[in-house]
Amino acid sequence: MAAAGAPQPHQLRTFRPRKNIFSVYSDTELIQRFRLDCAGILFVTNLIRDRLTSPTQRNNAITPEMKIAVMLRYLATGKMQLCNADDLGLSQPSISRIVSETIDALSTPAIVRQFVKLPVQRTDIQRNQAAFMAIAGFPGVFGVIDGTHVRIIAPSVDEPEYVCRKHFHSINVQIVFDAHYNILDIVAKWPGSTHDARILNESGVRTAFEQHFVPQGCHLLGDSGYPSRRWLLTPYLRPQPGPQTRYNRAHKRTRCVVERGIGQLKRRFHVLHSEVRLNPVKVCKVVIVCAILHNICKQRNILLPGGAGDDDRNSDDDDDDDDDNNNPPNHLPQAMGDGRLFRENFANIHFQTG
Repeated sequence: MAAAGAPQPHQLRTFRPRKNIFSVYSDTELIQRFRLDCAGILFVTNLIRDRLTSPTQRNNAITPEMKIAVMLRYLATGKMQLCNADDLGLSQPSISRIVSETIDALSTPAIVRQFVKLPVQRTDIQRNQAAFMAIAGFPGVFGVIDGTHVRIIAPSVDEPEYVCRKHFHSINVQIVFDAHYNILDIVAKWPGSTHDARILNESGVRTAFEQHFVPQGCHLLGDSGYPSRRWLLTPYLRPQPGPQTRYNRAHKRTRCVVERGIGQLKRRFHVLHSEVRLNPVKVCKVVIVCAILHNICKQRNILLPGGAGDDDRNSDDDDDDDDDNNNPPNHLPQAMGDGRLFRENFANIHFQTG
């Protein structure tokens, strides 16, 4: 006999997933809620459909399209999973399982390499350099690089390693953008206390430049938290009037692309703005999937919700060129000295007048 006040069987809530969100929302409404239009959701679904198709034949099996919608809703809002469960008519355990399943499927190396990659064709590189050159007259720019912190809950293992210089727990993410705000490279695996210079030094980007997979004459622009290299140009901390000042001015205007790019990424996927309540390994996968989806949105010309353009800044303001605590550790003084000499010659050649 049921206890007094206990819900009767007919009163218990049953979750019935919406089977066709495409019949409920227009493309504009889909972008507002899921960050992709109908064709975009189907495109992403088809990338991993085989891994999402349920083996069960029951009538209420959750479709691959709905699973992608669940993941997109979580990434777009950063809302608690129970809230998304209410929105989509699924149980909270189902939401949790689906988010984990889809994130794992989309973050595989094969998918990452398909959508996040450095350009290798000469024409693509030259087109990108021309677009950067048009911003402030800075020649030879291949990409702009920066780090950004994604907040996480305090992990149970190695907790102090995840406390960043701003005194919260985070993953320190290295990211490279082209002139059109496409993500060329992303590294999401380092605890928040790791210095930007160390992440770069152990990344594939450094290997690509130093082993000349990227042609000579191509440069990254980074802030003063990075070491100066022949292929990585940083600003002068105390520029002299003339070429150094003109170099710094053009450098700053051009490097704003990475600040705006990070702002776009975090505005598109609000989960990256809030404290991600997952373990660090899963958070890193979430960041990678957001980068993939960001590039898919760029390729498909899907604007940010509300039609916002490219002026979104990184509200976290992670970089500060004048912060002495952000100066790179002097691991390789000879290489750094060579980089500074190269920068001096570069400024004198290209910014003698202006």
